Amino acid sequence: MSTDYPSRFATNRTRDIVCLGRLAVDLYAQQVGARLEDVSTFAKYLGGSSANIAFGCARLGLQSSMLARVGNDHMGRFLTETLEREGCDVSHVRIDQDRLTALVLLGIEDRDTFPLVFYRENCADMAVDESDFDEAYIASSKALLITGTHFSTEQVNRTSRRALDHARRNDVRTILDIDYRPVLWGLTGKADGETRFVANEGVTAHLQRILPLFDLVIGTEEEFRIAGGKDRLIDALAMVRAVTSATLVVKRGPLGCSIIEGATPASIDDAPIHGGVEVEVLNVLGAGDAFASGFLSGWLRDEPLEACARAANACGALVVSRHGCAPAMPTPAELDYFLAAAKEDPLRMRRPDKDATLARLHRVSPARKQWDEVLGFAFDHRNQFFELAQQAGVDETRIATLKGLFVDAVAQTESELGLAGRIGVLIDDRYGQDALNAATGRGWWIGRPVELPGSMPLVFDHGRSVGTTLIEWPREHVAKCLVHYHPDHPHDVRLEQEAQLRALYDAVQASGHELLLEVIVPKHGPPVEDDTVYRALKRLYNLGICPEWWKLEPMSAPQWQAIDALIAERDPYCRGVVLLGLSAGVEQLREGFIAAASSKTCKGFTVGRTIFHEPSQAWLTGGIDDHELIARVRRTFESLITAWRDARASSQASIERTQEQAA
Repeated sequence: MSTDYPSRFATNRTRDIVCLGRLAVDLYAQQVGARLEDVSTFAKYLGGSSANIAFGCARLGLQSSMLARVGNDHMGRFLTETLEREGCDVSHVRIDQDRLTALVLLGIEDRDTFPLVFYRENCADMAVDESDFDEAYIASSKALLITGTHFSTEQVNRTSRRALDHARRNDVRTILDIDYRPVLWGLTGKADGETRFVANEGVTAHLQRILPLFDLVIGTEEEFRIAGGKDRLIDALAMVRAVTSATLVVKRGPLGCSIIEGATPASIDDAPIHGGVEVEVLNVLGAGDAFASGFLSGWLRDEPLEACARAANACGALVVSRHGCAPAMPTPAELDYFLAAAKEDPLRMRRPDKDATLARLHRVSPARKQWDEVLGFAFDHRNQFFELAQQAGVDETRIATLKGLFVDAVAQTESELGLAGRIGVLIDDRYGQDALNAATGRGWWIGRPVELPGSMPLVFDHGRSVGTTLIEWPREHVAKCLVHYHPDHPHDVRLEQEAQLRALYDAVQASGHELLLEVIVPKHGPPVEDDTVYRALKRLYNLGICPEWWKLEPMSAPQWQAIDALIAERDPYCRGVVLLGLSAGVEQLREGFIAAASSKTCKGFTVGRTIFHEPSQAWLTGGIDDHELIARVRRTFESLITAWRDARASSQASIERTQEQAA
């Protein structure tokens, strides 16, 4: 925060910004270059100008809050959950029982054609009401942002004016993002959301009545033309200045932006231009919301306007190079990297979407659910369950029933031991699809295998095109791949393994799934030394493969220290390591837990055969019933949980004793 001049804002506010306005679902065409008529699939994102800004501000570290309505429907829950995950306050996103959540279809036909169809007839966010908030809520914030659409009908105009009244009485800075959409003012055909400008005296008069109520006004050249009611931008700005003393931020596309604080100059070119980084445009939709988020991230921290403009231009540049609006918003880590790289070599950042480091940061640096502990039951085995069924003389269909009972066992353990947010499972889709469906949506860590069991070199279970497989997976499923890998394998074998792993890594980057690599060093082949696992991971990092998770067999404490150091050096965003079991007994696993307990990266375990083999055998042969199966599975699983936690507690106590002695 700058200390060169007094703060722009009142002190002791719990929120940085309240955003009032559109909150909708965007369905983005995935076929770039196709007419909207010809698009076959869409990606679902959070959308709506105010919501995008609330999301973007939260991603950039501000305490943002959304004031809107959603329907009592699946899409409304998607929107509130998305905002909440990003750290945005949704306490004032009200549920409208009578209206559906708004929806927008968007296409990317070419560099200049971006068809939009707004489905907003009597939608929830246009019914936001004065009763949805009180003065104390508005007064809790440094600033209130409202977008132009929320002055376009009598209902939202009345509500927005009431929010402005509260803000002005409580020294809350006010921001208008003009956000002019002619279709939402009833000035174009209902399907013509693409048209950005239609001159209209009524809209101009309406905007000029509210402009005096704002301290900061952000808009494109076309938006200032509608606000000022003049064809020439500079004349329009003069008309705006005649009714408001607000700081005016004019977005000028690839040129950057101009900021006017006092009198308007004779020409817009006489206003200082704050230039940005020139990039190749994929999609202009959402760039303005990203610009506003970047600007406000500095403005609300009392940064100089030049710094605000720099962040705003960078955010806009990154979003125009990406698919979607809200999910394309950058994090502080991305911004820092992008600005530093562009300063060093502007041409390198003409295609930010092609920069591997930036892509990695965009994937791993946003807020994510944290897993401090993963207590996992692995029953993704396929060959082993087939063999158990064969030995018992029962049909393979019994395996699916068995795996469903495992989910029941895990759910009971979670409930009895209070392990919400710590439970993990590994389940396959060959015999366990029903079990996967039952586990999904519970907040569990869910791993799902992609490898053909026992394949060496690595083969994918559903064919070489692993990306095609991932399309059908829920996003919460982690792609788990067991690979028999030794860094000293013969050259041809190692290259085939690495090529497959690279294909998988590229596929999850595109699909958005996290990746777990289970690395098992074959016991037959090149000698296995103390540093073999370390060198295997280092080799994969050298190839640019950075999985979110590793699954490794138990090692000695010094080996864990080496793995910790490697991960900290190569991928500080790594989610962690989980231990595998390899059908070891409980006591043997306990020893492995003790060795791993002091590791900073090991988060727990995902153990399988140790838990399921004996009770599965008994159940398949009719020796025990469902109740006893669940009881036996729980008994072993919970004994492992206790063993892991005891090892962790003992290790922590030892560390604390050492620290006390050193002090």
